[in-house]
Amino acid sequence: MRIAFISDIHGNSLALEAVLADITQKQIDQIYVLGDLCYRGPNPKRSLALIRSLQTQVIKGNADEWVIRGVNQGEVPEQAIAMMRQEREWTAAQLDSADIAYLEDLPTELKLEIEGFNIHAFHATPDSLFEIVLPGAGDEVLKTKLMSGSEADVYIYAHIHRPYIRYLDGKTLINVGSVGLPFDGLPKAAYVIIDIQRGNLSTSIERISYPVEEVVKQYEEANYPNAEMMISIIRNGFVK
Repeated sequence: MRIAFISDIHGNSLALEAVLADITQKQIDQIYVLGDLCYRGPNPKRSLALIRSLQTQVIKGNADEWVIRGVNQGEVPEQAIAMMRQEREWTAAQLDSADIAYLEDLPTELKLEIEGFNIHAFHATPDSLFEIVLPGAGDEVLKTKLMSGSEADVYIYAHIHRPYIRYLDGKTLINVGSVGLPFDGLPKAAYVIIDIQRGNLSTSIERISYPVEEVVKQYEEANYPNAEMMISIIRNGFVK
């Protein structure tokens, strides 16, 4: 059984299309989606339509919650909130009521049992859509924040846009990175494959090229608020 976990598309439909093409080529049996589908990209409607066409299990991310109800005070740095609210309004205006209802109804975690392995998947932590747990966190922080919610063999999350794989106390901990908005300095889409065969489990982080300059053009042509900053992230793979 070969499983792909994707997340943090952020309205970048061209990156998502490239990832889905790669998943097809690699003969993946099942896809799961860990949230942040639309917000901050130039093509939220197309991105959401592609995700819905997969007819798979999808969970909610913090950016999906923002599209539903707006960005609240204290959830982002004070100097960024006005612009992020403009971006949210722009994104919501590209969607219809059925799209918003779909986002609102998404669950916040997945508990899967696949060929004898238990997998717990969530967006940021089991208890929060917003909490940030970075790759360099100590073992005790990772165990407390990410691995204490349920007993599993694999814990997998998203949110931080920095993919990694670690092993703690016989468990596998994975961050899937971001399809549409990587923050690790490599401007390529990221996703994770878990391969379970005959009682064995292997994991890999995939990095996929996509037409970055076409996405830049989409931001410009859409008159996206905060386009300059978002284009810089898309081109460089990090926030300057």
